[in-house]
Amino acid sequence: MTGIQNTEASFFIGNVVLDIHIPFSSSLKEKRMVLKSIKEKLKAKFNVAVAEVGNQDLWQSAVLVITTVAPEKGQAEKVIDTVVNFVESHFPEIYINVYKEII
Repeated sequence: MTGIQNTEASFFIGNVVLDIHIPFSSSLKEKRMVLKSIKEKLKAKFNVAVAEVGNQDLWQSAVLVITTVAPEKGQAEKVIDTVVNFVESHFPEIYINVYKEII
């Protein structure tokens, strides 16, 4: 079994990195509006942690990390897959490269 274990609990951490390109953004303010919308919707709908971790000074590029914790590997994978599908379907105007990891 992989994941993190101790005598009281075991759990899995699901991470997904979204390397985002926002082609229509012409300012940092416009980019921030898009990212704020993504982050708020993901936090509210999926109860995940979301952070912008890269390309913060570029108008059309961003890197978001989304993290979840679950008692089972399958559950962590399901949440991460659902988050990616949600972003792709609700924000079709942006381009996303996806990198997933379950620890």
